[in-house]
Amino acid sequence: MSTDLIVSYDGTANDDDALALARMLARAGLSLALAYVRHSREFDPRREELAQHDANRRLEQGLTLLGDPAIATHIVFSPSTGEGLAQLAQDEGASMIVFGSDYRTPPGHAEPGSSAQHLLEGGPVAVAVAAAGLRTIADAAIRTIAVSAAGADSAARDTVATLAGKLGATIVEPETPSVDLIVVGSQGVAPAGRIAISGANRAMLDSRHGSVLVVPNGKPLAA
Repeated sequence: MSTDLIVSYDGTANDDDALALARMLARAGLSLALAYVRHSREFDPRREELAQHDANRRLEQGLTLLGDPAIATHIVFSPSTGEGLAQLAQDEGASMIVFGSDYRTPPGHAEPGSSAQHLLEGGPVAVAVAAAGLRTIADAAIRTIAVSAAGADSAARDTVATLAGKLGATIVEPETPSVDLIVVGSQGVAPAGRIAISGANRAMLDSRHGSVLVVPNGKPLAA
């Protein structure tokens, strides 16, 4: 079975927010998988066994929260979490990686951590960042969606139209203070299929409430 979106998951509270956002996006007909990145193998066999067991336990926790043990899981080995997940997305044909926000992010805001930030600087796949605290909203759903007004390109607009249609969401003005999902396009100067965010979009996201989805230049999300 193909995978449309990959959730970066290590069992932390903010990664539970990523699960919540992935569940909401999956309602558009997207299939998902969970991935945990290990940066190296242990030389000692016993320590390696324990590390592998811990990785599996974290992924099982994620499956329990999602309520679907059939969802695919991956343990990735890479010195860089972002690069490891990007390679997995390429191998699986996935079009999006979903992250939780940085642990210091105020509730309701979306702030990429270091791994997500790495992919927001030239990455080849769409990046979604869940608003902090999303996991605590029992009936969370994408009911409103907006495209960033700052340099909005056709890929961002097409993604908004596709998701709104699939999810039954209302497209609202980008100036709306609180939106369930804000879609951000990449700068036109970015290479085709790569992400590059303008300073204006970064400033806008700092002032908004809601989860964020950034799409590569000329590469809208297909659902």
